[in-house]
Amino acid sequence: MSCYHRSAAIVILTASLLPTAVLASTDDAWEALRADVSAKCLEAAAGSMEAPQAVVDPFGSESFGLALISGKPKGAEGRISQICVYNKQTKAVELGGELTEDMLKTPAK
Repeated sequence: MSCYHRSAAIVILTASLLPTAVLASTDDAWEALRADVSAKCLEAAAGSMEAPQAVVDPFGSESFGLALISGKPKGAEGRISQICVYNKQTKAVELGGELTEDMLKTPAK
């Protein structure tokens, strides 16, 4: 096999394996992002909620990770939710205002 053909075969073989390797690392990266969004949003909500729980948007937006945090408000009855926005670049989080269960119900038609 000539040097040219050998080089071409190596390039083709490497290129055929590349999508699998990229996909695997992308899945790992998305999972790491979701875990960080969850942890930071739960930490931010711990001051206003007892035992908060997070539902993380699987991919968020282009610039932000997104989660809905829900739990019992500290010192009160019922259940509240807050939208959590995670800046993918700075990793800072911000919480929206408290949404009550009544605010989240869809009106009957």
